[in-house]
Amino acid sequence: MLTRNCLSLLLWILFDGGLLTPLQSQPQQTLATEPRENVIHSPGRQSHFQRVKRGWVWNQFFVLEEYMGSEPQYVGKLHSDLDKGEGTVKYTLSGDGAGTVFTIDETTGDIHAIRSLDREEKPFYTLRAQAVDIETRKPLEPESEFIIKVQDINDNEPKFLDGPYVASVPEMSPVGAYVLQVKATDADDPTYGNSARVVYSILQGQPYFSIDPKTGVIRTALPNMDREVKEQYQVLIQAKDMGGQLGGLAGTTLVNITLTDVNDNPPRFPKSIFHLKVPESSPIGSAIGRIRAVDPDFGQNAEIEYNIVPGDGGNLFDIVTDEDTQEGIIKLKKPLDFETKKAYTFKVEASNLHLDHRFHSAGPFKDTATVKISVLDVDEPPVFSKPLYTMEVYEDTPVGTIIGAVTAQDLDVGSSAVRYFIDWKSDGDSYFTIDGTEGTIATNELLDRESTAQYNFSIIASKVSNPLLSSKVNILINVLDVNEFPPEISVPYETAVCENAKPGQIIQIVSAADRDLSPAGQQFSFRLSPEAAIKPNFTVHDFRNNTAGIETRRNGYSRRNQELYFLPVVIEDSSYPVQSSTNTMTIRVCRCDSDGTILSCNVEAIFLPVGLSTGALIAILLCIVILLAIVVLYVALRKQKKKDTLMTSKEDIRDNVIHYDDEGGGEEDTQAFDIGALRNPKVIEENKIRRDIKPDSLSLTRQRPPVEDNTDIRDFIHQRLQENDMDPAAPPYDSLATYAYEGNGSVAESLSSIDSLTTEADQDYDYLADWGPRFKVLADMFGEEESHSPDNVT
Repeated sequence: MLTRNCLSLLLWILFDGGLLTPLQSQPQQTLATEPRENVIHSPGRQSHFQRVKRGWVWNQFFVLEEYMGSEPQYVGKLHSDLDKGEGTVKYTLSGDGAGTVFTIDETTGDIHAIRSLDREEKPFYTLRAQAVDIETRKPLEPESEFIIKVQDINDNEPKFLDGPYVASVPEMSPVGAYVLQVKATDADDPTYGNSARVVYSILQGQPYFSIDPKTGVIRTALPNMDREVKEQYQVLIQAKDMGGQLGGLAGTTLVNITLTDVNDNPPRFPKSIFHLKVPESSPIGSAIGRIRAVDPDFGQNAEIEYNIVPGDGGNLFDIVTDEDTQEGIIKLKKPLDFETKKAYTFKVEASNLHLDHRFHSAGPFKDTATVKISVLDVDEPPVFSKPLYTMEVYEDTPVGTIIGAVTAQDLDVGSSAVRYFIDWKSDGDSYFTIDGTEGTIATNELLDRESTAQYNFSIIASKVSNPLLSSKVNILINVLDVNEFPPEISVPYETAVCENAKPGQIIQIVSAADRDLSPAGQQFSFRLSPEAAIKPNFTVHDFRNNTAGIETRRNGYSRRNQELYFLPVVIEDSSYPVQSSTNTMTIRVCRCDSDGTILSCNVEAIFLPVGLSTGALIAILLCIVILLAIVVLYVALRKQKKKDTLMTSKEDIRDNVIHYDDEGGGEEDTQAFDIGALRNPKVIEENKIRRDIKPDSLSLTRQRPPVEDNTDIRDFIHQRLQENDMDPAAPPYDSLATYAYEGNGSVAESLSSIDSLTTEADQDYDYLADWGPRFKVLADMFGEEESHSPDNVT
């Protein structure tokens, strides 16, 4: 500041003392600097308004920031050449902070800062000054602009904007391994002095880490730092301005550094021998124990793989790793037996899965331990000698025949007797029985292979000392076949031979089937029966592969002479005892073309030699079929008409069927039926149409002989009976025609048996047989029921 004030004073002396001559003769404005103060001179105004050339212009002031004095801080002074010190000039100030931050003395032009300034808040202010005539209020010269700069002081300490920091570095890293770079920011002016020059240092964290004073890079300072010894470090970093000199401001931050794990430690068993006790009844695949190797590493570096070293009993066990606890789980691969072996010893090896090649020199990353397993005795169920028993028996074997036996033993130290039972789960188990002590299996029923060829059931063996301990085994019994069925032709064949067949032609291939066994298990033979072997029209050629061919023996066959041939074929099996059967094959003679293709085997082909063509024969057959259809239709219509003889009218039913539910009123009761036909036989002659069937318009009227008035009613009924017997239009079933009448005093007398003194047993129905075929059924009924109690007659 002193240097700058001296410079201003020197310039003022030079201009004001006339040591420097102006370039032109015109008056000029000069800028002078008074001792210990800033002064700005403004040019005067000439009366003749000539242009005045400016001299040196000093337009920049400085003010200290954070001024804490009791008086306003003096900044500088404005002065115009036109100001003669007479008080006629007034100085004004405008721009940034005018009136609020800076003030000016209107008479002297002194500028002061009225409050403390912060360079970090605003580094400079731009203002405008002007000299004004007090009387005229007019500017004496143009407005001049100048700058007031806030001069920086070291009032801001360095700050770590990103702190606190978190960093990590692998354990066992060498010296100088990069960890992290920190950065502090100073708000002071970096272009002025050393206020913003920062230097870094470690206040806490040595001797483990170091920091570069200029860049702030943190590095490891010790080799082989072990995470398993110490994992977390807190490092205190300081940043100091003024280049770290005394009096500089400082800021601090905390850096949390974690050592990350590497696989630098092998797994180790805490003890060399592990003892386990396992019951002999442990199921296969069950976990029988756990062992653990300790690895101080972390994460995947601590993952352990366990293996059983081949040795004594190692093949009976297996070991897997529990991914959550990193324990070795020992499992059972094969069953244990206390009576066979009571203890097992083997070694287990533990090793890391993920190795780090940098630490191979430290030794093998694995460890071994011995496992001793003691087998505990358990009371076990009996054990069968076989896992499955297979037996065979012939069908129709007598009941009680022993077909096999099962054996189970108690292998425990204190052996117990065993009892056998059949596991009854199905009805098929009742075909066999088992001896509870010996275990022998016998038939309980006759077996039929064709019904059931195989039996499958279970047998249970339990200890007598503890029946709850039992075991089960499956029994498979195959029923062997006995040759009891003869072989037969497998399918019915439709065999045809051509009329123009030659001798030696095979017209049919036949095969056989046997219900005893499949054809693959037997050999069948084919031959003609002895009675057909004499002058045969056909013969049988056995191919010896369970098939045979029907072979012709004649040169041509005639359908006119014989249309069908019956060939008896004898089929014989190869089992013992030998079974055979005779099967008759039907061979039809057919018309064929020259290639042997069958054209027709129908009966109509026989008439071809007559000279009729095939079309004519078809037309004839069609006509025959149409005529047959007409006849069938006519007969059906006739039957339908005869079925309609059942009366639908209530009056017809009343006249033909009379119910004797109560006693009638005699001849006077005319509501039940029409008795006039009985009283006056002439009425019958007038009624030419029967009432019990529908009238037939095609039938001719029957001629009846006249009946006399005094003809006895019996003769009348007999006459009607003959008419019904001789009537071709009568229905083809028994019809009940009622000719009875009711009441006392009737001329014709009563035909009812209600008032009869005799019982049905006293009556003789033999006369019904003389009434003709229409009454045959009625005669048979009464003839058969003479010995039974009588019923009411309607």
